[in-house]
Amino acid sequence: MKQTFLQTGIASWLIGLIIVAVVAFIILIFLITAYKRLTRARIKVDNSWSQINVQLKMRADLIPNFVNTVKRAADLEQETLTRVIEARAKATSVTVDPSNITPEQLQQFQAAQGEVSSALQRLMVVVERYPELKAVQNFRDLQVELEGTENRIAVARNNFNDAAREYNTFIKKFPNNFIASLTKFSDRPYFEAAEGTEVAPKVEF
Repeated sequence: MKQTFLQTGIASWLIGLIIVAVVAFIILIFLITAYKRLTRARIKVDNSWSQINVQLKMRADLIPNFVNTVKRAADLEQETLTRVIEARAKATSVTVDPSNITPEQLQQFQAAQGEVSSALQRLMVVVERYPELKAVQNFRDLQVELEGTENRIAVARNNFNDAAREYNTFIKKFPNNFIASLTKFSDRPYFEAAEGTEVAPKVEF
């Protein structure tokens, strides 16, 4: 009788242990799956940011050639060209780490890039007063490239903001918010265009 009771107790203990182990395993699988989904969402944000950097670098590389072409083809006031060059230099000196970005860092970054866009827009307005520039094929090609780059920057910025919004929403949902707080997943700020620079410079011949 005593042995039967002992065997029953051991069996119950084993069953309870198995149940606890199964529940713990299910929770572990759930946590691993959620962590992987959080990681994928964060990687998507980082990749979207890298596309912005690619387009901004292309624009920065185009600007010196564009300015030099304008200099050779027309007698523009130096102040306009200097603003573009200085804005480019400032923008290329401001970098951010997408994996550890703060709203303040991004604000400084987008302000510097906004100055480049504003300076280019002012330059485009000025060059319209020089019809001889429109006859220079190199100028026309560079102008088209710049406009295309500005458009691609806008697309890349929107893609980044969409990825950041999806990620920010995901980490706020339960139980993702609990996992995110334990694993250092934090909100990502949005990359907003400076007022007046959302529209790419128009190419008109």
